[in-house]
Amino acid sequence: MNTHIARTAIRTATAEFYDAYVLKNYARASVTFVRGHGTQVWDDEGRAYLDFTSGIAVNALGHCHPHWVAAMRRQVTELVHTSNLFRNPNQAELARRLVGYAGPGRVFFCNSGAEANETLIKLSRLHGVAKAGGVEGKCFKIICANNAFHGRTYGGMSATPQEKVRKGFAPLVPGFVFAELNNLQSFAALIDEDTAAIFIETIQGESGVHACTREFLGGLRALCDKHNLLLMLDEVQCGIGRTGKFYAFEHAGIRPDAIGMAKGLGGGMPIGAAWVREDRADLFHAGHHGSTFGGTPLACAAGLAVLDVIERENLLEKVTRQSAPWIAALEKLTAGFPQKVVAVRGAGYLTGVQLAGDIAPVMTRLRENGLLAVGAGNNTIRLLPPLNVSEEDLAKSVEIFRKALAD
Repeated sequence: MNTHIARTAIRTATAEFYDAYVLKNYARASVTFVRGHGTQVWDDEGRAYLDFTSGIAVNALGHCHPHWVAAMRRQVTELVHTSNLFRNPNQAELARRLVGYAGPGRVFFCNSGAEANETLIKLSRLHGVAKAGGVEGKCFKIICANNAFHGRTYGGMSATPQEKVRKGFAPLVPGFVFAELNNLQSFAALIDEDTAAIFIETIQGESGVHACTREFLGGLRALCDKHNLLLMLDEVQCGIGRTGKFYAFEHAGIRPDAIGMAKGLGGGMPIGAAWVREDRADLFHAGHHGSTFGGTPLACAAGLAVLDVIERENLLEKVTRQSAPWIAALEKLTAGFPQKVVAVRGAGYLTGVQLAGDIAPVMTRLRENGLLAVGAGNNTIRLLPPLNVSEEDLAKSVEIFRKALAD
């Protein structure tokens, strides 16, 4: 059997096995990827694509960065898993380095952004009990933002006021109310004696790339200080350097009480983490929370490798320097295609191009022309290049986008 026939047989079998055995909870494109390097991935027909999905903001270093690969190879031959009944050096070191970015506090490790956000929700309940003098079930309200997305667990769905996420899963977890992003008064109006926390994304990624303003975040910090509320920030997608700061809230000069993070932290390896400010960290006691796979030696080795590369290659500075002209070039599409492009939004390498009509044909054309992107909301195409993307690949992405719009 020659190579072409073998590949065709594997491709056919893969499609058939997906149809027969994999749960149909995704609207997948009919493309099968088999290899990746840097900003590129190759499908099973040998075609290369510029990957500006980064696994939905996960592959912070692109595909198969040599330092990351070496760290994983080394760790997998030494120790993979022990459980959190014991200590491991990688978890201790990763916690230390994350605290160095976030400020004095403590870190809990888990496996995903949804789990990190569940940790924050549980933290707010513990804070509410303390605020109510030890009475459970009294002070547990959390104020979230309209159009938010905090994950697909029951806590995450309950904090996500989107019908497409919630439909079919009622009843949800009680205690969540919703205000308008960047409208401080709408948040203030919902605060009462039963409120425990405010929980928002610093940049709403899934709903169309909508960022909190500096003034709004500062106002929320003041509201939380005034009313003894936790300010909890979901940085699952916008954190770990994606905006040119390690955390996106740093642009506003504030410090939250808790941060949920994941995605880019592992560079492709599943890992999530929740940072809790020092004076709130003692709300958690032994037995309050846990994770079988959270913070394994292997997962933390991946996280440490990502931080190594971010620091050694000065990627925060590189994101800041290179993203500004890239976004400016994308913004020119609004002038070049005024009937098709409504706006360009975002910061750093979390950028959305809002279209006037259906994004599906343009997404298909982008893929056919060799650029992978991901949808956001109903009419926005999200571009999420790796933090170490080259200027040449950024320029190429704009040209492919222009060609897709022209086609």
